[in-house]
Amino acid sequence: MKIVTYNVNGLRPRISQFGSLLKLLNSLDADIICFQETKLSRQEVTSDLVMADGYESFFSCTRTLGQGRIGYSGVATFCRVKSAFSSNEVSLPVAAEEGFTGLLENSRGFVTRKDEMPAIVEGLEGFAKEELLKVDSEGRCIITDHGHFVLFNIYGPRAECDDVERIQFKLTFFKILQKRWESVLLQGRRILVVGDLNIAPAAIDRCDAGPDFEKNEFRRWFRSILVESGGHFFDVFREKHPDRKEAYTCWPQNTGAEEFNYGSRIDHILVTKSCLHQECNMQSHNFVTCHVKECDILMQFKRWKPGNTPRWKGGRSIKLEGSDHIPVYMRMMEIPDIAEHSTPSLSSRYAPSVRGFQQTIVSVLMKRQVAEQAKANGVSSSLSNDDIARGNCSENVKRSFSDCSVSGLPSDVSIPSSNLESEDVIPRTDDHSRGSTNEATHNAITCTSTKKKARQSQWSQLSLKSFFQKSPNLSDGVGNSGADISLNQADLSKSNLCALETPTGDDDKSKSPEQSECASSQDQDDQNFCSSSENEKNNVALLEWRRIQQLMQNSIPLCKGHNEPCVARVSKKAGPNNGRRFYVCARAEGPASNPETNCNYFKWATSKSNHK
Repeated sequence: MKIVTYNVNGLRPRISQFGSLLKLLNSLDADIICFQETKLSRQEVTSDLVMADGYESFFSCTRTLGQGRIGYSGVATFCRVKSAFSSNEVSLPVAAEEGFTGLLENSRGFVTRKDEMPAIVEGLEGFAKEELLKVDSEGRCIITDHGHFVLFNIYGPRAECDDVERIQFKLTFFKILQKRWESVLLQGRRILVVGDLNIAPAAIDRCDAGPDFEKNEFRRWFRSILVESGGHFFDVFREKHPDRKEAYTCWPQNTGAEEFNYGSRIDHILVTKSCLHQECNMQSHNFVTCHVKECDILMQFKRWKPGNTPRWKGGRSIKLEGSDHIPVYMRMMEIPDIAEHSTPSLSSRYAPSVRGFQQTIVSVLMKRQVAEQAKANGVSSSLSNDDIARGNCSENVKRSFSDCSVSGLPSDVSIPSSNLESEDVIPRTDDHSRGSTNEATHNAITCTSTKKKARQSQWSQLSLKSFFQKSPNLSDGVGNSGADISLNQADLSKSNLCALETPTGDDDKSKSPEQSECASSQDQDDQNFCSSSENEKNNVALLEWRRIQQLMQNSIPLCKGHNEPCVARVSKKAGPNNGRRFYVCARAEGPASNPETNCNYFKWATSKSNHK
């Protein structure tokens, strides 16, 4: 049995990268796949993102708008099964729970030794309800019960060293989580913990571990739960590879550190002590030695691969495909089947956004009543009153225009019916037809004015080009300044000059060779004039942009380590330098012992940027 944990840094881009959800899951080739940082809101949990043939899935999404973001975390557990119903496979959970406090609305509670899950799970009574809900509302945990073990899929909070509020939230998160683990262990259950905990346990797990590294309170907490410190969990990777260095699973996205494998190991698989054996002498038995065949990092998912990716050079023009994390897997052996069971009710297959919403009896009766009323009135139930009014309006407009002509237009100029249906055009009629079309014109004004308001509200934003175009006017044809029909007097004079004494019409054969030559030469002159003007504008813009680039290039300092142009950055930290621009070495971050890496050059820019 194989379990994989993978921080995907957005499930949508990973699905797009692999072509489909099924291809992404199959590429990991595991029985249980745990994703973190899915970045999906509850409204976005649709079938194409959560359902794949041969897999059952369980999601937890962000329920809060914290930090001005929506769907900024989220976890998902995918279980590969042959049958979703009446299955004895260990990979298919017998129960599932969203969060780990038991307070979320759709939390079902995994199987315990008690019949019902209390309002607040056992062991968390000392915490305030608001505090527990705040921890669970960021979508950072899914619990699935697989009979032989309870699996926690965790996405630990991230906290900057100067962010006091998030540091406190992270401490509370792990304190509550540990209490929940202890409660489950007291019930005699085994626990597997997988996920991105956002903690590098020891100096060997971090590229830039300094002298104060060991004093970090989160690392102290991590070591306190491990077996060697008297705790309950094994760090499976370190049990299998105790001395492996540079075994990193995550790299900063904005420094190019992946090029020199300058990262940290923050994606973990933890297991509790007890194995599945029942021998009397249990001293030599534990879950790792008895059931874990191998545990390693899937390096083939790393974004930067030597030889096929150019040097980072500041990172602005190079976008590495994939997550900034890579998966970690554990392969287990001697895991027997469990009793037959079905998919838990928390499965994504039962989510309303996937299976649809169940209609109530009242809604069905209301729809039937509306349909019967519409049928009694002789109106199709598929058409609303607005649709009927709009149809009559269009017919009136068409009829009114069919009986009149636009004053000042040649007789061969036609107005497309599609424009009459969609644009606010009311023509001036001749005297003999004005009386017969007054009613139709009035109806057209009423309908088209309403439609024009709708158009303005829908397409209220104008393009930049529209501000530099002259407004079309009709001095003789249309009284409405907002009309879309306009004639250019210069164009009319040209066409009249070329037409001479020949009757107008659509038949080109009636034109003399002289007339055709005149028209073609004028068209060619107009095209050449427009083309030359456009080219001239483009050339001026290109020269100006090159001048600006040259000025910018001359103002960029050279780093001291490599004598190369630096890259500009903007300070985003709160304080007097917030928004101020600075320059740093453009090379990728890496160990100081390597002269090819970033030389740590830094220089403030002379002026403050407009960053907000």
